[in-house]
Amino acid sequence: MIEIKKIKAENTFPVRHLVLRKGKPIESCQFEGDENATTTHFGLFLNQNLIGVVSIFQENHHYFEAKKMYQIRGMAVLENFQGKKYGEKLLEYAENYCFSENASLIWFNARASAVPFYENSNYTTIGAAFEIPKIGTHFVMYKQNTKFAS
Repeated sequence: MIEIKKIKAENTFPVRHLVLRKGKPIESCQFEGDENATTTHFGLFLNQNLIGVVSIFQENHHYFEAKKMYQIRGMAVLENFQGKKYGEKLLEYAENYCFSENASLIWFNARASAVPFYENSNYTTIGAAFEIPKIGTHFVMYKQNTKFAS
């Protein structure tokens, strides 16, 4: 049985660590803003086991002029569960949450290897590739809320 529900920031750390920060200190899994009142964390549970996480930050990006934006960060599904549509379910849930909060735009920094995954959900890259030190090549990706699109 699959369930997606709100979780605390610290509950995201084990999954973030295994997927996004493998070989790095667990402290590297704590993001600035994790504890902000405007940040929400969700966990995807399979048979009551946490297998995926996503964090949503109310955060603007200088590329965009949208009034209310959310940034998706720390999206991760444990390796054994990747390629089984769990990531798509988690992304869709996060997106629905953002748009229900009247976000006009969702954006994030996607690892180069994840760009095709996000493109399959109709996200678009903008700008040039950039490096996040000790993490790798990333692209800014975004999707507008069609309710607010002109």
